[in-house]
Amino acid sequence: MGRFGFAASALLAMCLFAGHAQARTQNSASQESQEAPQKRVEDAQEAATILMPNLAVSNSGEDQSSAAATPASGSQAPQQQVPSTPDPVWFYGAFVDSGYLLDFNHPANDLFRSRGTTYKLDYPLINMACAYIRKAPSESSRWGMELTAQAGQDSRVFGFSSTAPNLPGYEGLRHLGPTDISYLAPMGKGLTIQAGIFSSFIGYDSLYAKDNFNYTRPWGADFTPYLMMGVNASYPFTSKLTGTLFIVNGYWHLADANHVPSWGGQVAYKVTNHTTLKETVLAGPHQSDTDSEFWRFLWDSILEWKTDRVTTAFEYHVGTEKIAVPGEPRTLWMSAQLPFHYVITKRWSATVRPEVYWDRDGRVTGFPQTVKANTTTLEYRVPYRNFTGIFRLEHRIDNSRGLQGGFFRGGEISPGAVGLTPTQNLLILGVILTFDSHLKP
Repeated sequence: MGRFGFAASALLAMCLFAGHAQARTQNSASQESQEAPQKRVEDAQEAATILMPNLAVSNSGEDQSSAAATPASGSQAPQQQVPSTPDPVWFYGAFVDSGYLLDFNHPANDLFRSRGTTYKLDYPLINMACAYIRKAPSESSRWGMELTAQAGQDSRVFGFSSTAPNLPGYEGLRHLGPTDISYLAPMGKGLTIQAGIFSSFIGYDSLYAKDNFNYTRPWGADFTPYLMMGVNASYPFTSKLTGTLFIVNGYWHLADANHVPSWGGQVAYKVTNHTTLKETVLAGPHQSDTDSEFWRFLWDSILEWKTDRVTTAFEYHVGTEKIAVPGEPRTLWMSAQLPFHYVITKRWSATVRPEVYWDRDGRVTGFPQTVKANTTTLEYRVPYRNFTGIFRLEHRIDNSRGLQGGFFRGGEISPGAVGLTPTQNLLILGVILTFDSHLKP
């Protein structure tokens, strides 16, 4: 069965599920809401943030105690049911993310080894520049869309595979962030269908540094998808439980390993008012041999606890894949992180993020290694009307052990070869300027 067959099957299953829910609730009274104009905009902002979290509206002018405590799972949060909004609201904006990563090892090639984002060192760069427009679907305007154009250093590597060829047209596609259409179907409690390039359901961190607590991303984020290309369907079974199914073109949306899609699902459960649990699985072939024996499997778990001032989370994922080569070895990798974010004042916040990444066979990082890292970030925000300046001072230490582990250091030890050392210390300055606004027709 091809990609479209898988997509049709998943959508049919979701529609049958939602139709059953609708039959059970068809006699219940519909809720009526008469909101003030400003409240309508606020509700629409919340709706857009839930549906399209990768481009969450900036908290310009808002109290930092709530703004800085926004979950860092922006890019890859579950796309849950959108609240009803009386009128459609369009959101638009842009941002520029610039940074300087000082590596005390001063490698001759200026590279952060084995990385997919913020991988250029020792001179200032525009890591990402982005402009977007979007509208979330609602009961009064059921069609939604988002269009995102992006460029910069971080758009060069993140969506590609080191073991599979690039997707045809990748040069243009890498300049698109979340770009899709969505529809809120009047079925049961509302089935949201989204197709195109959308935020990944895997992981806690966004491709865009502005939506995270730290400037640099963790290892687990760089080796799981930031974006997905395909179709997903999400349904809120209760006020606490949301289920999602998705079918995508592959593990990396800009790679063309084969012509069989990958599929997955997510269950998001609000345990308490402060605690959320998300369980996500992804399965599918990432090799030219598409037999199910050689599929790649990934399981991602996120437990987040959030208050006005404190946000902490634990994320763990494990992946495995049997390689279609003589001997058919099975590869295995694991990742865990424990970020802790604290809002100090309206403008100041701090984050500490310990993490570990184990790539037993070098299947995803390219080298068998165990990486332990700790990142400490101090942030200062300056809001002015629709603009926000985000300034981050960050220290990061990474230690890589293994037969082929390590980070680049110093000059070349032979033509084209730079020496390695187990430890890397980075001092980072990130400056992010954002503009976010909205328009209600």
